Amino acid sequence: MAERIGAERIGILKRIREDLCTARHRDPAARSRLIILLSYQGVHALWYHRYAHWLWRHRLWLYGRLVSQYARRTTGIEIHPGAQIGRRVFIDHGMGVVIGETAEIGNDVLLFHGVTLGGTSSSKGKRHPTIGDRVVVGAGAKILGAVTIGNDARIGANAVVVKDVPEGATAIGVPAVVREHPKEVEAKTAASCVDQGDSHFSDPTEAWAVETKPASPTKPSDG
Repeated sequence: MAERIGAERIGILKRIREDLCTARHRDPAARSRLIILLSYQGVHALWYHRYAHWLWRHRLWLYGRLVSQYARRTTGIEIHPGAQIGRRVFIDHGMGVVIGETAEIGNDVLLFHGVTLGGTSSSKGKRHPTIGDRVVVGAGAKILGAVTIGNDARIGANAVVVKDVPEGATAIGVPAVVREHPKEVEAKTAASCVDQGDSHFSDPTEAWAVETKPASPTKPSDG
């Protein structure tokens, strides 16, 4: 995943536009891209992180940490500069989110407030979770250790996950229990009411175009 995330590099302005469109599509409370640009701390935290991560990769570790700590104070979201985060990730509300150094997050991931991607070991090396594509992590969930969350999985609110979760499965409870074919009530809890298929646009600007496309005029009835 590290190689895939690193390979998906696009221009800064295009990435910013992609972030704004992603937030606009993900959050029904968002009224405009200008509001998102000026006031969405989850989006701001990702922007700070990209700069901090660039510094970290260029061995400017002190400056990377300073940027990440400044972002923590201003957004309430702590992302270690070493963490690897894919495209079209959205952190909703965001307060209290913590993402550890060796965490890897794929594309089209949705994180709610209070989420922790933490470690269970003080040893060096891989010790934080790997999150696949199109994963939803509910509010207050804790994913601990070098576990893997498969593509399209759902983690329920306040769940504590310490084992791998297969692709498309749902994990709920403390400690989390995996349901590969969850009951409807469990799936709703885990997904936090994410609209079906909303993370499957290859480009969020496609979702933006669909959302803003004017309705076709209806023909008057002959009766």
